[in-house]
Amino acid sequence: MEDKIPVTQPFLPPREEYESFLADIWDRNWLTNNGPLVQELEGKLMNYLGVEELSLVSNGTIALQIAMKALDLQGEIITTPFSYVATTSSIVWENYTPVFVDIDPNTFNLDPQKIEEAITPQTSAIIATHVYGNPCDIESIQAIADRHGLKVIYDAAHCFGTKYKGQSIFNFGDISTCSFHATKLFHTVEGGAIVTDNPDLRQKINLMRNFGHDGLNNFTGVGINGKNSELHAAMGLVNLRYIDSVLAQRKELSKFYDHYLKDVDVSKPSIQSHAEYNFSYYPVLFNSEEQLTKVQARLTKANIQTRRYFYPLLSDLDYVDGKNATPVANRISKQILCLPFYHELSEKTIGKICKIIKSV
Repeated sequence: MEDKIPVTQPFLPPREEYESFLADIWDRNWLTNNGPLVQELEGKLMNYLGVEELSLVSNGTIALQIAMKALDLQGEIITTPFSYVATTSSIVWENYTPVFVDIDPNTFNLDPQKIEEAITPQTSAIIATHVYGNPCDIESIQAIADRHGLKVIYDAAHCFGTKYKGQSIFNFGDISTCSFHATKLFHTVEGGAIVTDNPDLRQKINLMRNFGHDGLNNFTGVGINGKNSELHAAMGLVNLRYIDSVLAQRKELSKFYDHYLKDVDVSKPSIQSHAEYNFSYYPVLFNSEEQLTKVQARLTKANIQTRRYFYPLLSDLDYVDGKNATPVANRISKQILCLPFYHELSEKTIGKICKIIKSV
C-alpha cells in the first residue's frame, strides 16, 4: 500500500536546534511558572507580530475562556456556527449562551448584516472567527459593537502571519486569541496566545492564567492554570526562526493547487480585501454534498486524507440551541472539504490529488 498522505502534518525544525535549548533548561531546573523562555518567546512574538500585549497560554481553547472571563462578559454572545467546536464549547463551558448568526457566502465569516437583529438586552459580546485565517469584516463588526456597547473577541486560531491593512490581524477587537497547536503553521506543540492592546487587561489575563497569584502568597481574583512550559516555549523559539519560509512555502503550495484545479468546477473562499493572507488551509467548495462525498471517498481509497472542516455546524451540537436559521452556513458546511496542506507536501503529490478530483 502506498504511504498515507495526511491532511496536515506538523512542521518540525532541525532536531539539534531544539535540543540546544535543553541543556539550559536542565541546568536551570525551571520548567514552568513563567520561565525565561516563555518570557523570551512572548517578547519575540510581540516584536514579530507587531502587537502591544501578548500572553502565552497552554492552548487556544483556554485562551478563549480566559478572554471571556477577563472582559467580564455575561448572558448572550453572538457567534458563528461555522468554526471549530472550541469556539462554541468555550462559550458554553463558561456558562454563557451562544447565539448563532449566519455567515457571508463569499468569505465564510460571520455576516455583519445578520448580527444586529440578533442583539438583545442580554447580549454582551461578539465572538467572530477569522475562518481559515481570512479576516472578518472588521470595520462593520466594530461599528455594530460600538453602537450597542458590546465587546469583540476574535477567534484568530488560524491567523498567525495574516495582516489586515498592513498590520497584524491580532490588533483588532478587544482581544484576539490564537492557537499554537502542532498542526498550526506556527506551533509550540501545544499552546496559544491572548493578544490585546490594553496593558491593564493583559495584567488581568496574566493573573487569571496563573491561579490569580499576585506574588507568592497573595491571590487577586479567580484564576485557572493556563500557563505554558519552557519545553513548549523552546519549540516556539526555534519555529519562529523558520516562520517566514513556512509562510512562503504555503503560498507556493496554494499556487500549485490553484494551477491543477483551474479547470475544475470548485470554488474557494474570497479573501477579504486589504488582507495579506497566510494560506493556513486549502479548502474547496463543491457544488453539492453528493459531489463532495464522492471525491472524498475516491481520495480515501487512494490513501489520501481530507477533512470536512467545518462540519457539522456548531449550531447542531446537542448542548446548544441553534434556533436561528443559518442557511448559508448550512449549505457551505455540507460542501466544503479541506485538502492536504502542510510544509513537506510536494507539487507531485498535489498533482496526484487534483488528478483524482478531476476524475470524479
